[in-house]
Amino acid sequence: MKTDIEIAQQASLLPVREVAAKLGITEDELELYGKYKAKLSDELLEAAKDRPDGKLVLVTAINPTPAGEGKTTTSIGLGEALNKLGKKTVLALREPSLGPCFGIKGGAAGGGYAQVVPMEELNLHFTGDFHAITSANNLLAALLDNHIQQGNALGIDPRQVVWKRCLDMNDRVLRNIVVGLGSKMDGVVREDHFIITVASEIMAILCLAENLSDLKERLARIIVAYSYDGKPITADDLHATGAMAALLKDAIKPNLIQTLEHNPAIIHGGPFANIAHGCNSVRATRLALKLGEIAITEAGFGADLGAEKFFDIKCRKAGLKPDAVVLVATIRALKYNGGVPVAELSQENLEALRRGIVNLEKHVENLQKFGVPVVVTLNSFVTDTQAEVDFVEQFCRERNCDFALSEVWAKGGEGGLELAKQVLNTLEKKISDFQVLYEDELSLPDKIEKVAREIYGADGVAYSPAALKELKHIEELGMGHYPVCMAKTQYSLSDDPKKLGRPEHFTLQVREVYVSAGAGFVVAVTGAIMTMPGLPAVPAANGIDINGEGVITGLF
Repeated sequence: MKTDIEIAQQASLLPVREVAAKLGITEDELELYGKYKAKLSDELLEAAKDRPDGKLVLVTAINPTPAGEGKTTTSIGLGEALNKLGKKTVLALREPSLGPCFGIKGGAAGGGYAQVVPMEELNLHFTGDFHAITSANNLLAALLDNHIQQGNALGIDPRQVVWKRCLDMNDRVLRNIVVGLGSKMDGVVREDHFIITVASEIMAILCLAENLSDLKERLARIIVAYSYDGKPITADDLHATGAMAALLKDAIKPNLIQTLEHNPAIIHGGPFANIAHGCNSVRATRLALKLGEIAITEAGFGADLGAEKFFDIKCRKAGLKPDAVVLVATIRALKYNGGVPVAELSQENLEALRRGIVNLEKHVENLQKFGVPVVVTLNSFVTDTQAEVDFVEQFCRERNCDFALSEVWAKGGEGGLELAKQVLNTLEKKISDFQVLYEDELSLPDKIEKVAREIYGADGVAYSPAALKELKHIEELGMGHYPVCMAKTQYSLSDDPKKLGRPEHFTLQVREVYVSAGAGFVVAVTGAIMTMPGLPAVPAANGIDINGEGVITGLF
């Protein structure tokens, strides 16, 4: 059996201009980055804005496990299948971060015969969007420290600098550092920190901005520090807005590539869902809605993170109204949630499946709170037994969820026809009555508590003194109407990654709170979650190589 990387490298690709032509996009509306990838021009976005919207389908999943779920693979395969059925379907997905590529997860281009290509280029530098975001973030940091060095006319308190530098790589030793060591000319000594690029507020801003003007307005509002008298200091106060926007002038444009079956895929932005809002750009999703009959997008990690933020942040801010949700699960992951070790997941175990399916049950309940019809799909493995599949299907139907088996990894679009037909049936026969979980008028603690109780199943929330103080401060600054962006482990519904299944009787621990004024949300950091991940004992980078002919191995 061929590996994911072998399938991708042996694929025959169409020139991207031919892929674009399927959507009525002319070559003049493309900015080519070689033969197989392109930026979509501002002129195209402007010309498309008055077209009617297609249907919007969100793909999400149960909590991730070592057994794998296949959310991106399912998204791509569903798009292939819908196109096979004659429905013009456009994917709107995120760009991969180099952190997971060289860390623990590997590439993020789908899998098997449901991939987007060129795979190596997507997983590595692609069109440079993440590098532009990193540069803009660090330019702001440099201007901030230079302002303090050059006389500090704004009265910035070095102990209250909240803007962090970033890097698109897992590097735990940069989490807490000291800058300015050396001579007087080397800057003011202070504690500093690094986060991964996908957690940068500039990534969130890029993904939520309507256009270049909106981008600049959001960049200007970024709070970088506080003065000695407690006044917020913004990027605009440092005269940084224009230069940052100049660095992002191309990064704000969505990217176009193709699937293995030569269907269009718009790839743009990549905030993580465990430490950021986990969705591709609003511009990419809106363009997919305008260019096709159906737009398929995904939200990162489990539905408790990505889907909740898609609804409560992205849809709220952009006015999007999803028509259906596809919830991805696997028999193997459900049995893992039921306590089965990874080595034994290939064996039929209905009792473990019965114990572990409570994780799927909670995600179904959560999604139904948003008023959007749910389709559950099982990403098929050869070790699944018919008895196990029948059990999950019956479980879903009893909870008013449509159900379909997906075999897209092995068969591509052909293996997604059952799922595609079920999604079409749901779109045609079920009405979406989308609503956000909480209203803007709720206080920030009430919003956090609402998510904790209703989505995670917590009994309540406990705050550190610093978090409580900052919540009050943010509300005093007039930003209490913002939605909340929860930073939480992806491996559990709780803030403890070891609590699998459907945890009960726990208190969510919020240790830190900060405002992303440009993005327009408040981040609540829970448990032990880190905004700069570390590498595992054996990083994926150890197995990546390139031969003399330029063929990359080990990226998947």
